Amino acid sequence: QVQLVESGGGLVQAGGSLRLSCAASGSIFSINAMGWYRQAPGKLRELVAAITRGGTITHADSVKGRFTISGDNAKNTVYLQMNSLKPEDTAVYYCNAKAGPGKYDYWGQGTQVTVSS
Repeated sequence: QVQLVESGGGLVQAGGSLRLSCAASGSIFSINAMGWYRQAPGKLRELVAAITRGGTITHADSVKGRFTISGDNAKNTVYLQMNSLKPEDTAVYYCNAKAGPGKYDYWGQGTQVTVSS
């Protein structure tokens, strides 16, 4: 079992910045990759960024150049630095971990990010 606790969401004006954190606990050794997804009202959940245990990083095209995912292995924490935020970035952001040989999905509780125009 893997537990994920997110923090750092909130309300920000367009052009502003926020940093999300996701702390993992439990069966840390089984985690293959961690990432951030988001879901806006009426839309499907989509991948924002991900980082594998080996350090391979992926960012969605919509956030490239603005968002950066990073990890701190000592703290078992993944961060999402979000700069130049746009109103269309408004969504609930979920931390995700893929663990075990079957890459089972674990999810955090979600944190709201609201960008005002």
